[in-house]
Amino acid sequence: MLSAANLKAIARARLADAEALLSAGRFDGSAYLCGYVVELALKARLCRTLKWPGFPENHNEFQGLQTFKTDDLDILLRLSGREQYIKVNMFSDWTVVSQWTWPIGTDSFRGEGALQSLRSLSSRGRTRRLGSGGSGQVD
Repeated sequence: MLSAANLKAIARARLADAEALLSAGRFDGSAYLCGYVVELALKARLCRTLKWPGFPENHNEFQGLQTFKTDDLDILLRLSGREQYIKVNMFSDWTVVSQWTWPIGTDSFRGEGALQSLRSLSSRGRTRRLGSGGSGQVD
């Protein structure tokens, strides 16, 4: 299993990668990583909500838990128990980051928009509500 702490650490590292990619003009990679950051934060939140020590990582751990074996952000948000709060209070930012699909395309607006929405969620102390910490960052 991936512990919630490990999920949060990976999310923080991928957020730093997304920032670096955006600075280098690698917009599609930056936007993709923003979606991955949200996925990891939601999975950490699921661990907190369900009082799990970690998120299933392999076939055996997912046995009987197939619903959770997804990277669909809308499904993960629904399962996290935070759907109503996020969609009511942060709808525009959620709309941008939840459009995580591949291929994203080399569109600067898409990369900058995804990162800006993720920054907005974080700076207002809201990414933590996707994850499970209290610092206002992906934690």
